[in-house]
Amino acid sequence: MVTRTVSTRLNEEELALLDEMAERSGLDRASLTKTLLRRGLGQLRFDEAVSAYRMSQVTLSRAAEMAGISIWDFIARMDEQDLTLHYGIAELEEDLNGG
Repeated sequence: MVTRTVSTRLNEEELALLDEMAERSGLDRASLTKTLLRRGLGQLRFDEAVSAYRMSQVTLSRAAEMAGISIWDFIARMDEQDLTLHYGIAELEEDLNGG
């Protein structure tokens, strides 16, 4: 996998917090930054999928795909997001047809 360097600007408070967290975790600043970025991106993907599912813009399977998790994991997390399962014949047919 090819990696690229990304830079960002932090204020002194943010940088101090990052360094404190890195020291506590035993990671260097770059490794912790990468970990935080990956977690944040994962959470943003999940939040976007939850929003789309809540507004009935996507099916359950598409929401799970958007979130980058299995349907079962998405279902398991629905309660914490105050989501209800709305899955009918139309959604089943769409999922079976790959769509």
